[in-house]
Amino acid sequence: MKKFTLITALLIAIGSNAQSSLPAGMAPGEPVMMPAYLNNVQPAGITTPPTQPIRTAAEWEEIQALTITWTSYQSTLREIVRAAQQETQVYIICSDSNTVKNYLVAGSVPLINLHYIIAPYNSIWMRDYGQNTAYLNDVDSLVLVDWIYNRPRPKDDTIPSVLARELNLALYTTTVAPYDLVHTGGNFMSDGLGTAFSSELVLQENPNHTPAEVDSIMNDFMGINRYVKMDVLPYDGIHHIDMHMKLLDEHTLLMGQYPTNVSDGPQIEANLQYVLANYPAADGNPYRVIRIPMPPDQQGDYPNQGGDYCTYTNAVFVNKTVILPTYYQQYDTTALRIWRESLPGYNIVGINCNTIIQASGAIHCITHSIGVNDPLLISHFSLADTYDDTNPYQVDARIQHRSGIAGATLYWTTDTAQPWQSVPMTLTNAAANTWTGFIPAQSIGTRIYYYISATSNSGKTQVRPMPAPDGWWTFEVLGPLSVNEVVAPAFSPAFPNPSHGITCIPLNMPQTQQGTLELIDMTGRSVMMIHQGTFQSGEKNYFLNSEGVAPGAYQIVLRTDSYQLSQPLMVK
Repeated sequence: MKKFTLITALLIAIGSNAQSSLPAGMAPGEPVMMPAYLNNVQPAGITTPPTQPIRTAAEWEEIQALTITWTSYQSTLREIVRAAQQETQVYIICSDSNTVKNYLVAGSVPLINLHYIIAPYNSIWMRDYGQNTAYLNDVDSLVLVDWIYNRPRPKDDTIPSVLARELNLALYTTTVAPYDLVHTGGNFMSDGLGTAFSSELVLQENPNHTPAEVDSIMNDFMGINRYVKMDVLPYDGIHHIDMHMKLLDEHTLLMGQYPTNVSDGPQIEANLQYVLANYPAADGNPYRVIRIPMPPDQQGDYPNQGGDYCTYTNAVFVNKTVILPTYYQQYDTTALRIWRESLPGYNIVGINCNTIIQASGAIHCITHSIGVNDPLLISHFSLADTYDDTNPYQVDARIQHRSGIAGATLYWTTDTAQPWQSVPMTLTNAAANTWTGFIPAQSIGTRIYYYISATSNSGKTQVRPMPAPDGWWTFEVLGPLSVNEVVAPAFSPAFPNPSHGITCIPLNMPQTQQGTLELIDMTGRSVMMIHQGTFQSGEKNYFLNSEGVAPGAYQIVLRTDSYQLSQPLMVK
C-alpha cells in the first residue's frame, strides 16, 4: 500500500504540474518518476494494429490543422499562430481561451482560423507527445497514431486522445504489450513512403523490446518498412534528430553543419555518411544533401562549450509556408537564404527562438500537424542535372486519391517569367499508381523548371510542389563530360576521432583491388575486420562501430597486394 501511495503521489505531482517551464528534456526529479509513470500508462484508443495497410504521412503533405499547446514562450507561440493561420486551422490546447485571445489581439494577430480546446496539459512540447498523421490504404482514411510519451507527464500524453475526439478520428496507440512502445515526435521523421529516421534513443528507451521488435511495431502501426536509426550525438542531451536534420522531400536531407571538429559536427557527419552508404532514397538513388549552419548561441558558445543547441533544421511545414527558428542576423541571413533556395515558392518565415532554445527546443518541437481528410498524394523524385541534350526527360510521379485520378498534367518552362508549357501525363503503371510525362530535350546550358498537377475523379485538384506555379523543381542540361584525373590512393581522416559508435573512414582508391581494412591495436592484433574483399576504384566510405571496443589507441590499416596504408584512431 505504501508503494502504491508513493507511485500515485509521484504521478499526481508531475500530472498537476502544468508549468510551461518544463524543458524538452527531463526536468530535475523526472528521471526517478519514469518507472512509476510507465507502470501506470493507461490504454487509450485502439491498442492493436490496423488490419488494413497504413502509410505515415510526410510533413510536406497537405494538412488541415497545426496543433500547439498554449503555455510558456507565448511570444513564440503568437508568431507561429500569425504565420500558420494564413495556411490552415490552428488548434490551440489551453486552459482559458479568453486569455489566449487577449494576448493574440494585443499582438495584432487576427482571430481567424483558430480553434480552442480546453484540456489539461503539462508542457509545451507538442511535437514530442502529439499525434502522428497516417492513412489507411495509402490515401483512403485519415487516422492518428500515438506512442507512450518518453516523459513522465501523463496529461501531455492524453492530448492525442483529446484531438482524436475533437476531429472524430480513429486513434491507434502503442500502449499495451506486446505493442507497447515509448517514443517521441522530435526523434522521428518519415518520407511518406515507408522510410523513417530516428536516433538510437528509440532503442535505448525500449529495453523490453529487441531492435527487430521495435521495427515490427513501427511497421504494424505506421507502415514503416525501413527504419533507419543513427548513433546519438555526444552534446545533444535529448537525442532528437529534429535538432540537426530535416527531410525536405522524398530524397533531400537538410543537415546541420558545425565548423570543422566542433561540437557534434563529427558525429553528425559520420551518421550522414553511414546513411548515404547504406540507405538510398526510396527511388534507389542516393539522398541529396543540403548543409545549413548550426550557429553558436548569442554568447558565441557551441554545445560542447556549454552553449545552447541552436539549430535551423527545427522547422515545420504548414502547407505552402515553412516556419523556422532564428537567433541573430549574422547566421539567420544565411539560413533563410538556404531554406528559400531549397524550397522555391514557399513562404519562409523566421521566428526568434533565443529564449525557448535554452529549454532544448524550437519551432518543430512545439508544433504538430493533422493531415487533411481527403488527400491527393503526388510523390515525385525530382530530376537531377543531366548531360543529355538529345532525348526527352521522363518525369514519373506516384499519384493517388481514394476516388481515383481523372488526369495529370506536367508543366514546364525555361523561363518562369514566361507562360508554362503543358504536357499530359499518362498512367503507365496502375499497380504502382505511376503517371508519366516527358519534357522535350533542351540544348546544353538550359535550365528547366517544372511542376505537376493532378485532378481526382471527385474533382479535387492538387499541385506539387505545393506552391506551384510559384514553386517548382529545376534541373540543368550540362556540357560534355570531362575525363576525371586519377586520384592517388589515400585515407581522409576518420571521423569522429576519438570514436565511440559509428565511425566513418573515407578511402580513395586509384583502381579496383582486393584487400583488407582492419582495426589494429597497439600490439598489432586485429581487433575488427572492417572490410575484406574488393575495394572499388574511386572514393568510398567504410564504417566501423567502436561500441564494445576497449578505450585506447588503435590503427586503421588497409592492406592490398600493392601497398599498405594506416591512420590512427582513438576509442574513448
